[in-house]
Amino acid sequence: MQKLIKLLCVIGTRPEAIKMSPLINLLKGDNNFEVKVLTTGQHTDMLRQALAFFNIKADFDLNIMRERQSLDYITSSVLTGVGRYLDENSQDIILVHGDTSTTFAAALAGFYRKIPVGHVEAGLRSKNIYLPFPEEINRVLADRIASLYFAPTELDAENLKHEGSDPSKIFVTGNTVIDALFWTLSNKLNNNINFENDAPLILMTAHRRESWGEPLVQICHAVKDIINARPDVKFLIPLHKNPTVREVIYKELKDFNNNIIFTEPLDYPDFVAAMNKSIFILSDSGGIQEEASALRKPVLIMRTLSERPQAVTLGTGVLVGTDRNKILEQALKILNNKDYREYFLTRGMPFGDGTACLKIRDIILNYFKF
Repeated sequence: MQKLIKLLCVIGTRPEAIKMSPLINLLKGDNNFEVKVLTTGQHTDMLRQALAFFNIKADFDLNIMRERQSLDYITSSVLTGVGRYLDENSQDIILVHGDTSTTFAAALAGFYRKIPVGHVEAGLRSKNIYLPFPEEINRVLADRIASLYFAPTELDAENLKHEGSDPSKIFVTGNTVIDALFWTLSNKLNNNINFENDAPLILMTAHRRESWGEPLVQICHAVKDIINARPDVKFLIPLHKNPTVREVIYKELKDFNNNIIFTEPLDYPDFVAAMNKSIFILSDSGGIQEEASALRKPVLIMRTLSERPQAVTLGTGVLVGTDRNKILEQALKILNNKDYREYFLTRGMPFGDGTACLKIRDIILNYFKF
């Protein structure tokens, strides 16, 4: 009887859970694998919510989260916790995703034990180690450790080759978030949000560390400017769990409740429904840049640099940073110019076609000569 591939998938945040869940389910359904899921608790409720939607339950939870946790605390706790788990449960390969502190620390724990690490969503680069912070350096360091690179696009693969990674271990797969999005659209898109009438809806999310403080205040001023210019619009703003973010947003915008719907973080199917309903999306999220392109929704990217430049070069997204005037200008251009809105419908899908998980599974099987 052929030996099973013992595979550990380590997840720390809600975006990781969404992007890795279709891959976990595919691997669990393959008799060549023995799959375990370890969650670190870098996020808690939001992470469990996403896993539950895909019918996944963690086999082990480090449960590290505490209020206003520091990067030092997250990284050291994940490194120690994953290391302890690996010492007690031997694995053939570890899968990590993206650019979180969980990603880097889990990869490092695997490296210390000479266990191969597969990096899903490898190779993305802004080429500024402080933007996004700390995600850019987390991804770079995880890529230095990895044994298999699952790059979403050719550009990401070229980044890895330029840095000296072994070309025979680099594979262009597309992004698993497109797999998750298409599965959700075709299987379980339940809309639990009451979208009032047909007012133009703008979905807004903001959470990145480099936007904390005055940049986030400027984002909120831009939202007020948009409402003042177009009183007919509605904003839907799911408030991030981090108090540093939610306290500022709510303080600045609470008096505009006729035009703003505040919610807790949405279940993934509700979030997909919100993206689908929106006229455009205002966000500093990386994943939303990918999902918006597949949904043909304009996204105004509230960052000065993006590690997903394909969104900008192809034209599925526009970089506006946290500049109040740029945000207002582009928002009004989308709201008031039908031709400009329709331009985004023709920009294509640079981040994959929904088959990334199948490709990754086959690459891992070939790696172990199955």
